[in-house]
Amino acid sequence: MNQTDENVALVSGTVSADVEFDHVLYGEEFFTAKLMIPRLSGAVDIIPITLPGRILAALPQKGDRIRVVGQMRSYNKHTEYGNRLMITVFAKTVELMTENEEPENEIILTGYLCKPVVFRTTPFLREISDMLIAINRPYSKSDYLPCIAWGRNARYTSEIPVGSRLNIRGRLQSRQYQKALGDGNSMERTAYEVSCSAIELL
Repeated sequence: MNQTDENVALVSGTVSADVEFDHVLYGEEFFTAKLMIPRLSGAVDIIPITLPGRILAALPQKGDRIRVVGQMRSYNKHTEYGNRLMITVFAKTVELMTENEEPENEIILTGYLCKPVVFRTTPFLREISDMLIAINRPYSKSDYLPCIAWGRNARYTSEIPVGSRLNIRGRLQSRQYQKALGDGNSMERTAYEVSCSAIELL
């Protein structure tokens, strides 16, 4: 397995807002988009996409239905409230979806558990575990990707020691939460995490 196989993201859905210019790196322009992907439950995930200019024949437009193949990436962003871990899907290819093509949301990761699993029970008595998975990429960089597991998978992961190598399959989802600020106020934020459907200890 090479490094490309260890981090695969396949997402397709509807561009929910105008694509925005983000930054230039080594002379190449990068853009950001938001992709709206419905769940079977009827909820909708809004997934951030990073688009390198070199792969685009034209910028996707709001309302376009596109299919993105790439990798999950993380980076630290400095804000007035401190550093924040940002999650995005870095596109390798982008194409328009066909009329009858259904939205997709599939993530495949192979990486290392880099901090102790947090296992808890929700007020509705659902078991859940939080994991942070580190995946190496070239040039001595790593991506740190939040993952969650439910029920039997949550109990299974609660016993896995830090440093273990895992293969994870799931979907990338978004959720809103309230972040408490130091001045006593709070602000709404969006968290992104992989909801695991299958976990294998390697």
